[in-house]
Amino acid sequence: MLVIGLTGGIASGKSTVARLLAARGATVIDADKLGHRAYERGRPTFAQVVSAFGEDVVGEDGQIDRKALGGKVFADASELRRLTDIVWPEILALAQDEIVAAKVAGAKVAVLEAAVLLEAGWERAADEVWAVTVPPEVAVARATARDGVDANAVRARIDAQLANGAREAAAHVVIDNAGTPEALAARVEREWRRLGEAA
Repeated sequence: MLVIGLTGGIASGKSTVARLLAARGATVIDADKLGHRAYERGRPTFAQVVSAFGEDVVGEDGQIDRKALGGKVFADASELRRLTDIVWPEILALAQDEIVAAKVAGAKVAVLEAAVLLEAGWERAADEVWAVTVPPEVAVARATARDGVDANAVRARIDAQLANGAREAAAHVVIDNAGTPEALAARVEREWRRLGEAA
């Protein structure tokens, strides 16, 4: 089984590429969903996060209040690093369990979709890294149209994330998604056929 590590910045079209791959038969593992699971009460990370950041990050429902936790870490790079050092290894462990399950189920291709794939070092779990990129001004236009958010807020998020050049340098496959949805689908189809020929 081939494992693709799929990454891209805000409004790059990473999730669209994941859907296109799923439609062609790939098993997609969404690191965002695994991230939510990593915080659940009963998981080792729950106790570690509460110990590191205080009981006040636990909400009335007994689960970690992501908003309260975010308020403690997102303005402080060292605190954010402290949090990711706890949570990222757990997300990787969950992802590796899903990869094994996909292999057992007979999947030919598994896709680990993760915005922070490279920052977290999760590319080690993949055979190929695919990076979906768009110029920053395209990402701003798409994100503001899609989410109704302020353009400056989008630019701040883009500035805080890994630059396109760094993603491209680490990737085996770079998918430029500045064009039409049809062009993106055609590009994914070409890569999918290449995988089939290599198998």
